[in-house]
Amino acid sequence: MRASEKIILALDFSDLKDVKKTLKQLDGQAVYYKVGLELFISHGWKVVELVKKTGARVFLDLKLHDIPNTVAKSVATACRHEIDILNVHALGGFEMMQRAGEAFQKNAMNKKAELIAVTILTSHDQKVLDKELRIGYPIPSQVVHLAKLAEKAGLSGVVASPLEVKLIRKAVEKKFRVVTPGVRPASADLNDQKRVYTPAQAIREGADYLVIGRPITQAKDPAKAFELIALEIDQGLKTKD
Repeated sequence: MRASEKIILALDFSDLKDVKKTLKQLDGQAVYYKVGLELFISHGWKVVELVKKTGARVFLDLKLHDIPNTVAKSVATACRHEIDILNVHALGGFEMMQRAGEAFQKNAMNKKAELIAVTILTSHDQKVLDKELRIGYPIPSQVVHLAKLAEKAGLSGVVASPLEVKLIRKAVEKKFRVVTPGVRPASADLNDQKRVYTPAQAIREGADYLVIGRPITQAKDPAKAFELIALEIDQGLKTKD
């Protein structure tokens, strides 16, 4: 897999003009684009179709989390649109993930598509888990537990902070995917992310895909920023254990 294929470019916009501008600026450089909640609520399947028309792949990042039957039906509906990656939230539990996985396998039009689960958001730190969510476990332990649960439920992978990637890799099968947000080039601002690595670090830890948005989309030259991050990833691949 080429370095550019490991970048999932986050289209964190609400305006379709910004999406079109970014697609034009990248002009085929990006293989994957992430369509998140804000953009999907704003424009629905129109934006997915817009990205697919460029020949790129789509990660539909909705973090589905509801009762098992509702999530399963939602996954089945999403499958009609030939998305490449879809996610649910692992905190929905084993039955929800298992039902979602069954619906995905049955309805996926794109046979290479993958259903993955979000573990713990990278905007959450230990204080949030302890004081607000009252989960009561250290973040690394909780993330690994949720990853193993997702694998047992039949999902293809998880979304997790780069800090937990190596631990996940030790706990699951090699083919299990790890998608990593919270990745920032050394020169970039952290914004609202609290648990971050550089692209090279995340790749060396064993991440399959890196979700990166503002360091590229808000750069003066997005195409150049994408190229530089791809070079960082390539360096990480060359020095990976």
